[in-house]
Order: sequence, then structure tokens, then C-alpha cells
Amino acid sequence: MNRLSLASLTLGLSLVVAPVDAQSLLYRGPNMGGTWVPDGGVVQFNFLHRFYVFPGPSHVVDNHPTFTLAAGLGHEIAFGGWFATKSVVGTGAGAQSSNETQVFARWRPVGMEGKEGFSIALTPAYNFLAKSIDGELGVDWTRGALTLQGAARGISRELGVPGARQVALAGGVVARLTRYIGVSADLGSFVAPVDGRAAWSVAIDLLIPGSPHTFSFQASNATSATIQGASIGYAPTGSTRILYGFEFTIPLHLKRFAPWFHKSPAPVTLGAPAGAAVAAEIRMTALKFRADTVTISTGQAVRWTNADPVEHTVTFDGAAEPGSPVIPPNGSYVHRFEKPGKYPYHCTPHPFMTGVVVVK
Repeated sequence: MNRLSLASLTLGLSLVVAPVDAQSLLYRGPNMGGTWVPDGGVVQFNFLHRFYVFPGPSHVVDNHPTFTLAAGLGHEIAFGGWFATKSVVGTGAGAQSSNETQVFARWRPVGMEGKEGFSIALTPAYNFLAKSIDGELGVDWTRGALTLQGAARGISRELGVPGARQVALAGGVVARLTRYIGVSADLGSFVAPVDGRAAWSVAIDLLIPGSPHTFSFQASNATSATIQGASIGYAPTGSTRILYGFEFTIPLHLKRFAPWFHKSPAPVTLGAPAGAAVAAEIRMTALKFRADTVTISTGQAVRWTNADPVEHTVTFDGAAEPGSPVIPPNGSYVHRFEKPGKYPYHCTPHPFMTGVVVVK
């Protein structure tokens, strides 16, 4: 392989593994808890829906949704919960409901999702259906386009087996084929003792371009995303059943709702070099640069205006230009270009926001 090809491959891998701004399915297997922690002031909502279609003539659809809601508290700490409307055991461990609710906290002392190297998270939890104190130690290792995952799970009361303690082990792998597409698989099982079928899953994972959202198409035999639900397969009649479905991730930045409670901030202009002739205007709204590419002449300037309720930046790739400080809501930034060339840029807090200035 020549030096040019090697350099191109290295650059490609670096683009694939750039740390993400929100919880991403391109770094987590479908049945793995992962090590993700929302940033402070961010609420993470994930919707997982799996289903099984019974054979004819009835073709009845058996639905198994799980909702995840978690809030980042800062200092790599999160608090949240899982709610699965149809537990793998129905009623069990003294519960008179099939609804499985588990609350959890998570602390990530090492690493960051999407960053090279190791990431470690500890997740204590309480399962109301099983009346069980559960916990998970999750470890991720990312190198290039590959992420390997492992988890050790402790359970004080197994679902449907009152008073029975359990230990589960799980592992998974994610391979990112491009910046926007990945494939993943995982396997987990109770091991002390082995009880029921192992839980497995495979998925095709997608990053939706121009957004912080990810989506996956899945096949699995696990019915919920709780610590216990992801450790045992679904086979109530002793036969193998495959559930199909999808998961969608939605990060909610609480700052975006600030206009509901506060007046719009006063306009602020940053940059603004003396005598700059503004030849192009770019609005930042709905987490997008509204003009993907603008063309100006040497010596002219571009003005970016932040119409979002969250902060943005204009950061030039490769430090080709100095870029902006943080641009507050209702603020603007003006930059004059003195040399011809092509200047790609992005927003540092939201790296999926990109644009290009062409200077002739």
C-alpha cells in the first residue's frame, strides 16, 4: 500500500470514529447497555420496538416496546429509566403486571462514547417488576471503525424466580462501514446458573445525516432493554422465536426550550472586522447551516446568524482560519477571507452541522 493510500485510509477512519454529540447506535449493540452518558442539560429518549408475528392463519402480532429516558447531570453522571410494556415472563416474582420498569443511575469514570480507547461505566438499577437490585459494569473499546463491548451484570432477584440471585455476562461488536452506516451483534446470558436461552441480537445501524439521531433495524430474541431483559431470550414454548424491530434515538437539549420561559436575548455581533463587506448571509437554525455552500470574492466576508436557542460555533476544518468563539442565541459572527480557497467548517458542539465557503 503506498503512502497516499495509507493516508487516505487513516483520514477515512478518523472521520468514522469522531466522538458523537449524542447517544449513538453506531457505538452500541442492540442488547448492550453501553457506556453512554448524556451531556449535562440533555435528556436522551430512545424508542425500541420489537415484535413477533405468529404463523398463519391468525398472523397475530406480539409487540414488545421499550422506552428509555435518561438525563445528564454533568460530571459523567446520568439518571434514568427503562419501561417495557410486556416483560419476558408476564407476571413474575410477586408482580401482578407484565410492565417491566427499571430505574438506573450511571457513572462513567473513564472514556467517552466514540472516543478512541477504553470507556467504562457503572450502572446500578432497581427493577420494580422483579423487586430486584440489579447492576452492570460496562466496558467499551474503540479503535478505528471497530468497537468491542463487554458487560458483567449482577441481579439480586431473577424475573419469575423469587429469591434467586443471578449473574449475567454479555459481549458485542460494532463495525462502522461508513460515517453513516454500521452493523452490530451481541450475545448475553445468565451464567450462575445458566437459566433459559441466551439473548442475542444483530442490527444495521444508521446515522441520519444532518441530525443527532440514529436508527437501527434489528433482529433479536430479547424482549426488553432492561438489565435482566437483555440477558435472556424469548422462548416461552421452548421453541426459537425471532423478534424483528427498530430503535430510534432522540437527544433533547433543554436549552432549546429556553424561549418558552425567557425573552429572546439581545443581538450580539462577534468578529466584524473593520471595513468588511458582507457578501453572504448564513442562518443557523434547526441545528443546520441553511446554506451548505456559499461563494464569495477575496476580501469579502460572511455573516453567520444563530437563530437557534442553543449555542453554536463556526470552526474551520484543519485550522485553515481562526474560526469563531461560542455564538449565543440571537448572536452573529462575521469573518473576512483574505485568500482564495475552499474552506470547509463545522459546529464544534454539533459536528453534524457542516458547510463550505468558496473564496475566488
